[in-house]
Amino acid sequence: MRKLLLFLIIAAILGACSSVDCPLNNTVYTNYRLQGPVQTLPDTLTISTTRSNGSDSVIINKQVNTDSFSLPMSYFNDEDIFVVQTNHLFDTIAVKKTNIPHFESVDCGVNYFHTITGVRFTRHALDSVVIHNNSVNYDVSQKHFYIYFKEYRL
Repeated sequence: MRKLLLFLIIAAILGACSSVDCPLNNTVYTNYRLQGPVQTLPDTLTISTTRSNGSDSVIINKQVNTDSFSLPMSYFNDEDIFVVQTNHLFDTIAVKKTNIPHFESVDCGVNYFHTITGVRFTRHALDSVVIHNNSVNYDVSQKHFYIYFKEYRL
């Protein structure tokens, strides 16, 4: 009887322990891959956005030989707008999305996943932007957009 009681106490103590596996990075990113005739951008690439407080934020600064890049998504905006600069040309990419609260545990808090519902863009250096995968979550291997630059940019 004593051994059984000791066993139950140890089992209760071990059962009470839990590990919380909160993600280290709770920001989800959209991944862009260059496609078409320009699969590596030899020009410098700078991408910026405007934060909710109105200040500008540079996300990528003068990256060279770009074949893909990742951009963070806002938690609460229904549309994220990015300004893409390649040398002297500026384009705007606007990504419409729905924000989906993602709850893992009380210790982790609420994170947000997104469903991309549309994209619009200007066409100075860009030819097109195509949605490849509209579900944005922690899976960093997914390419969400295929981005096509105009061939004459070379």
